[in-house]
Amino acid sequence: MAAGRTLPVVVVAGLHSDARRQTVEGLLRTVPDSVALHHDLSTAADGTVTLTLRDASGELSSGEAPLVNDCACCALREDLVPELERLAAGGLARLAVVELWDSVEPKGMAELVTAHGHDALELVGVVTAVDPALVLPCLANGDDLAEAGLAAAPADQRTVADTWARQLEYAPVLAVADSEEADETDHALLAQLHPAARRVPVGSPELAEAALAGFDPAMAAAAQHPACSRLPQEAEEAGVGTLVWRRHRPLHPGRLHAALEDLACAAARSRGRFWLADRPDTLLSWDCAGGALCVESAGPWLASLPDAAWEMADPVRRTAAALDWHPEHGDRCQHLVFTSPGLDREGITGLLDSCLLTDAEYAAGPEAWKHLGSAFDSLLDPA
Repeated sequence: MAAGRTLPVVVVAGLHSDARRQTVEGLLRTVPDSVALHHDLSTAADGTVTLTLRDASGELSSGEAPLVNDCACCALREDLVPELERLAAGGLARLAVVELWDSVEPKGMAELVTAHGHDALELVGVVTAVDPALVLPCLANGDDLAEAGLAAAPADQRTVADTWARQLEYAPVLAVADSEEADETDHALLAQLHPAARRVPVGSPELAEAALAGFDPAMAAAAQHPACSRLPQEAEEAGVGTLVWRRHRPLHPGRLHAALEDLACAAARSRGRFWLADRPDTLLSWDCAGGALCVESAGPWLASLPDAAWEMADPVRRTAAALDWHPEHGDRCQHLVFTSPGLDREGITGLLDSCLLTDAEYAAGPEAWKHLGSAFDSLLDPA
């Protein structure tokens, strides 16, 4: 590779460190003149981050970078792009593989490389490495990352479960390790959690092809945004089920709030968007893993905006809204997806349906809906 040419970059993420390392080693063996960078954040408590550079033959160099604002991920951001640019300027590497540390999420790093790499770097792939036997245990782990020794900063309040869910669902390619402990239920769960992903065995010759197939951070971000995310479809296999609950009637805030605890524990993973009767203009996101539910405002429904705003909206958002469009309510809808082994479809459906407005409540109209209570104020309007 000549000096000054664009350097292709692949990001490899995942909490499953053994599977991640196998994936990186597979890429290094397959792609000639490829190198891997890894920032080890486990030394952050000592005030440093360790950067290792290696190729298929082994370690090439190792050094330390200071923490930035007591944040290991901040140090990674400050150091990553300059290191990649140095490799690009050297002209010797044909591919740079960025192996992220356990709890670092690929979205931020992918967008960082794209935004700051300019003409020197080209992000060509994002891969999450998976041990299928660990998918459910990670997804069920509601511990804070700090409790697991995986926090990237003192203020890091993420959990193991929600971090793993985002790592898994962001990547278009899943490198699946060969695991003797994994059974058909584990593989069915993985397939239903991210059905759009290309699943490639870690040791397969397809791995490099899939990893270098191209990547669009804007499309990847849109695919995760609550307003237009590509949510899984109905499925049932090997004891694992996915339920899609879609309705075009608003939810009663009080009844839904009372049901949150049961719904949060009803599946290994649930996500989507929903509509509260007392908040007709606000698209609300539902994100639950490890029994911990996060409910947030994700901006306005397009139907609540002036007509001129439609043309200003992202095309992906407009397409998603059009697919959900209702002659009376526009894109306001309920679209929640629950995935889990042993899923109680009837129980979840019945509980959610009981939270919808009754016929009498619905007939009272939008002005009356605004006075149905303030059960969600503490979640959505923190002081």
